[in-house]
Amino acid sequence: MSLARQNSFFGSLSPLGGLAGTGLLIMASARLSWAITVAGSLFWVYGLSSFAYTSLFSILKDKFFPIKGRGALYTCLASFFAAVYLLLFWLLSPFAAFEVFIPVLLVPLFCANSDFVEQVQSSSENITSDIYDNVSDTVAQAASISVLLVLFSFIREPLSYCSLSFPGTYHGMISIELYKAGSLLPTGIFTISAGALLLLGYFICMFQYFRGRTGDYK
Repeated sequence: MSLARQNSFFGSLSPLGGLAGTGLLIMASARLSWAITVAGSLFWVYGLSSFAYTSLFSILKDKFFPIKGRGALYTCLASFFAAVYLLLFWLLSPFAAFEVFIPVLLVPLFCANSDFVEQVQSSSENITSDIYDNVSDTVAQAASISVLLVLFSFIREPLSYCSLSFPGTYHGMISIELYKAGSLLPTGIFTISAGALLLLGYFICMFQYFRGRTGDYK
């Protein structure tokens, strides 16, 4: 392939490398139930959109596939699959779907922000054999931000609400209280976006510090 594939975690277009998913990380990490639901939409949208795009590209080829507006077409496919995911989730639990309505609608934008269209174009000579590689790359990107989202919510929700929640029931989530509010630390600041940014900045600094220390020994 003429276009070098980027690392799913540290590439400039990856959620971790370019911080493209910071907004989604802040909004959906307040509750673990939201993080799990949005993580599911990431796998659904990234996987199905990339598979549909590469399949259409391999069937239609360059003669019938639009030369201009391929990015817009990929965005439309991602938006369609996000709408299908939201509809299915709405049928299962309307309240839970309403809680993650905005984050799920943002998922197609993060999906379209990747370099997937350029990768498919660069592999047009051997598109059939590269369908698996292209789809696996996008799923790896979805996995990277999904893992970060769930792990960050595991830390943020206990600090914010003294509990952990899981998607389910007609109320939208099942909440498990870990300790009584005020019995540990007055950490309610992490419920708002400013507190989440402070917490995220702390972990980014720790990550950069240990990454630099590890690099010194190589």
